[in-house]
Amino acid sequence: MEIPNEALQEIVEGDTKLLVPKKSMTDKVPPKEPAFFNPKAKLNRDFSILAYAAFLKKFQGPKIFLEGLAGIGARGLRVANELEIDNLIINDLNPSALKMAEYSAGLNKLENIEFSEKEVCRFLSDHSKKGERGSIIDIDPFGSPAAFFDCGIRATMHGGILSTAATDLQVLNGLFQDACQRKYGGIPVRVEYGNEMAIRLVLGCLRVVAARLGVEIIPMFVESEMHYYRTYVKVKNRPDQEKNIGYIIHCKNCGHRKITIEQELKCELCELKTSIAGPLWIGKIFDKGFVEDMLLEIPNSTVDKTCEKILGKCLAESEMPGTYFTLDEIASRMKSSPPKLENAIINLQKNNFEASVTSFSPTGFRTNAKINEIIKIFQTIQ
Repeated sequence: MEIPNEALQEIVEGDTKLLVPKKSMTDKVPPKEPAFFNPKAKLNRDFSILAYAAFLKKFQGPKIFLEGLAGIGARGLRVANELEIDNLIINDLNPSALKMAEYSAGLNKLENIEFSEKEVCRFLSDHSKKGERGSIIDIDPFGSPAAFFDCGIRATMHGGILSTAATDLQVLNGLFQDACQRKYGGIPVRVEYGNEMAIRLVLGCLRVVAARLGVEIIPMFVESEMHYYRTYVKVKNRPDQEKNIGYIIHCKNCGHRKITIEQELKCELCELKTSIAGPLWIGKIFDKGFVEDMLLEIPNSTVDKTCEKILGKCLAESEMPGTYFTLDEIASRMKSSPPKLENAIINLQKNNFEASVTSFSPTGFRTNAKINEIIKIFQTIQ
């Protein structure tokens, strides 16, 4: 097949050939015309391939993938080409993007694929009846995904996966608290572990929408990158009985933090006024078995080698307490240089605390030790 336009080029991502705008490969910010494609999101799509492969291997129902905001269809085309899928529909409002997706489908000789040119909620609403829902729903917007939570959940079949990405990082990280409360129903606090707080705000909003519809969401995997946050949740057609919405109580004075169902206005360590983030998701954000299944899919997939390293960290922290600390944060309170991460974790464990690395920060660690206990232990490390 000849490339239809000199402004376009063919690339290979994973095992899949894609037709993309040339400028998206060279410009610092990928252009939106003729269609948007972000080559830097390859790692994000690699994780999707591993997550969807892990899910599909154990899913008993029809394997139907619905991509609501597909752009040139990079993620959907990779799913169709690299995974076992029964049917796949790529939707986008940009006809140029869909033309490129159709061309790429031809390059990969894909037949189990349809194309749709509709507003995303109209598209998902068309698939919200029993028998027409998707087993995997993928929504990857510019900015906030919150507007699509309702139609996304309705279009996900019982036991299916809903995956959404958020790129409004400044809103979620506390620069615009009013905007965050308006979109996600919760308030963030500016903290060192702001990316985890942001993901918990997204999950909290999803949980509230799901509860209104009488369904339950179960987080399976989350991902935090420089430009986006992505969540993967299983949708179960039953009411959620768990108390999984609450608050993060953070003390800016001494650095103590805790996850709790009730707001607490006074720090339990130094007794000064606390900052309160939420309401947000306070349950687990990783499903240990699912992360193990993703790791098992790596040999069967063409993905970046950093996936294995990151998933290893996700596995280590999957059963750990919520919120993490960073070495720099502790060192600045101690007014000394930080220990090595490995030494920090070993010494916490030696003192009978739980401790692990975290996928959210290269210098981050999770522990059930309080900040005063961490500082005390770190002061003994040579």
